[in-house]
Amino acid sequence: MAADAGTQVQAWRSRWVASLSAVGRRILDLGLPPLCPTCREPVADPGAVCSQCWSKLSFISRPYCERLGIPFAYDPGPGVLSMEAIADPPSYNRARAAVRYDETARTMVQALKYGDRLDLAPAMGRWMATAGHELLGEADALVPVPLHWRRLWSRRFNQAATLAQTVSRISGVPVAHDLLKRMRATRQQVGLTQAERARNVQGAFRVPREARPQVRGKRLLLVDDVLTSGATLDTCARILLRAGAASVDVLAFARVVQAHRAPI
Repeated sequence: MAADAGTQVQAWRSRWVASLSAVGRRILDLGLPPLCPTCREPVADPGAVCSQCWSKLSFISRPYCERLGIPFAYDPGPGVLSMEAIADPPSYNRARAAVRYDETARTMVQALKYGDRLDLAPAMGRWMATAGHELLGEADALVPVPLHWRRLWSRRFNQAATLAQTVSRISGVPVAHDLLKRMRATRQQVGLTQAERARNVQGAFRVPREARPQVRGKRLLLVDDVLTSGATLDTCARILLRAGAASVDVLAFARVVQAHRAPI
């Protein structure tokens, strides 16, 4: 019962917190200038990044692995996959991210997730929509990775749902908040090995029985803030595919990129 209630409030609570935060920041901006989320220098608009921090953001663009979206150091030609995609292909079809998960991107993610900086969501979502424009053109619905209801109540909003709302406004693809439920609380993935991450989220998600008709035959786009090992998103994609989804892709704000990635 508690889990069901938590899932039902994710959509309206994210919107309510975003609206309340926006009103509060407008009032605050009357007396204080907006600040860059990374270095705290004054900027012209709320949620904007100063020119110095902007230059430190590493946007991901082609050439990259067509399956995982991992950037290549040189262009190997169209359709080439990374070694990771060949050796351990994920359940989802394609993954795209706007930026590399470096120091500046990490600061923005943590400011949004833990610092209630919902004013960052419009810029982050805009970059995500650009990075995932091909996936959005084929998607029937956006599915934010859900939080467990306890974490949702403590954090007050789901950052994945907030980013999905921004991407939806830009792309016109609707957000489907109730297609996926997190059934149990999991440990934070930070600090876990890839195998531990996979075990941590095993059995943590399911598609509710009443949502199966909305999943069946649909092309779904999972949305999250960070793509690290991909264990969480791979688990979510597998659950949606088992429920009858036609295809599942992934869109994140940032992804971890190891050095010296090469195509094969």
